[in-house]
Amino acid sequence: VQLQASGGGLVQAGGSLRLSCAGSGRTFSSYGMGWFRQAPGKEREFVAVISWSGGTIYHADSVKGRFTISRDNVKNTVYLQMNSLKPEDTAVYYCAADLYVRAVRAGQSVYWGQGTLVTVSS
Repeated sequence: VQLQASGGGLVQAGGSLRLSCAGSGRTFSSYGMGWFRQAPGKEREFVAVISWSGGTIYHADSVKGRFTISRDNVKNTVYLQMNSLKPEDTAVYYCAADLYVRAVRAGQSVYWGQGTLVTVSS
C-alpha cells in the first residue's frame, strides 16, 4: 500500500481544512487508517483512526469535536476534516495504514504517507 497525503496549507485560526490520503492497491479497503501529526520540536502525536469498515473510530482528546476522520473505500481515500483550527494544530500531518486498528493507533503502522504541512496563524 502506498499513501499520498494532500490538502495541507495556511489557514487562520478558526478556519477549516480537509486533508486527504489516497491509497493505492486493491486491498486498501482492508486496512485501518489513521492520521498523526508532528509539530516542530515535538514527538509525533496520534490524531485519529478509522477501521476498514468505518465502524470503529477514535479521535484524540485534543481534537475531539473539531476534527472528523472518514473514508471512502471506492475512492481508496481517507479524510480528516479539521474545523475550528487553532495555532497549536500547526504540524506536519501524516496518514498511516495497517491491517490492525490497534497498530495504527499505537503508531506502529506498516505503511506511512509522506506528510502534508498544516499551518494555523493566530
